[in-house]
Amino acid sequence: MIRVLNISSDSNIGGAGRCILNFLAHYDRKAFQVDVALPQGSLLIPEVEKLDTKVIEVGSMGDKSLDFGAIKQFKAIIRETDPQVVHTHGSMSGRIAGRQCRKAVVYTRHSVFPVSKMLSRQPGKFINGRINEHYADAILAVAEAAKENLVDSGVRPERVQVILNGVEGQTRLSPGEIAAERAKYGIPPERFVAGILARMEPVKGHSYLLEAAKIRKEQGAPFTLIIAGAGSQEVALKEQAERLGLGDTVIFAGFVTDVPRLLSILDLQLNASYGTEATSLALLEGMSMGIPAVVTDYGGNPGVIQEEENGLLVPAKNSEALADAIGRMMTDKAAYDRMTNRCLEIFNEKFTADTYARTIEHIYRNVARKRG
Repeated sequence: MIRVLNISSDSNIGGAGRCILNFLAHYDRKAFQVDVALPQGSLLIPEVEKLDTKVIEVGSMGDKSLDFGAIKQFKAIIRETDPQVVHTHGSMSGRIAGRQCRKAVVYTRHSVFPVSKMLSRQPGKFINGRINEHYADAILAVAEAAKENLVDSGVRPERVQVILNGVEGQTRLSPGEIAAERAKYGIPPERFVAGILARMEPVKGHSYLLEAAKIRKEQGAPFTLIIAGAGSQEVALKEQAERLGLGDTVIFAGFVTDVPRLLSILDLQLNASYGTEATSLALLEGMSMGIPAVVTDYGGNPGVIQEEENGLLVPAKNSEALADAIGRMMTDKAAYDRMTNRCLEIFNEKFTADTYARTIEHIYRNVARKRG
């Protein structure tokens, strides 16, 4: 049996946390034993414990990749639990501790963001790349865009493996349940409904979606736009929707815990990101329910949504292009139905949680064997 310690510095449940949870729900417990180290008070803790997994709380690393105080704590944890593999989800502290304890180290990059000049130019680029390579036996990226991010900051491309995220397939509500759920939001039965599930932060592009909704409304083709999530831009976005006269068009659903229930009432999923987008797990869950998407061509979105296959791609920060693509999905029934069918096919081919778990298990076996 191979013992593994997963380390995440996330206090909230983001993409990295969702990946950990999906793996814990699907890995081979006869072949692996997995513990998870998390910051004290992390929202992930109860979710990990529900999956019959030991959680080790660490006091000094909350939401920081590098914390020198955490390195000492990680080394003590590694010595006590004696894993063969340490898998860090963005935690440099965990990678340093794992290497110093002579363990096999796996590092996953879950995000995409602009690389600073210090890391994109020499000598900083070379130094950063060699440091990242030294402290990991396997470097994983959850999307091609995340790999490009690593390469842009100095990691050699041959050292990075792209491992696509996977999620649990979701079941859509019955037609009667969908009608009842739409009624709760005051949505007419015949209304086309599009939605975005994302943090309300500037880089997620909500403002451009509101402008697109205004364009569609002025063209005499209104639809309902559901915005689910919370964040620093919530008040500003509500004020923008009011200024644009979208009170009868936009629904702010707040932070949603039952994601499949909300997805069930959507005809179309939206993603307008222009920053930090690697792989949207909400897009994958929607795909498993046969929901096409209109997304920007930023980051990992093109790795999930294929043009004219399971959705449409548009340039980032372009409200007109978003409005046109939404209109196409509303009016071209043949194309919409084709994309709905392809959603399910592509999900089953590439994005299931089982596929993801088997791939990660293979990597664990390889690095453990090489470390001997």
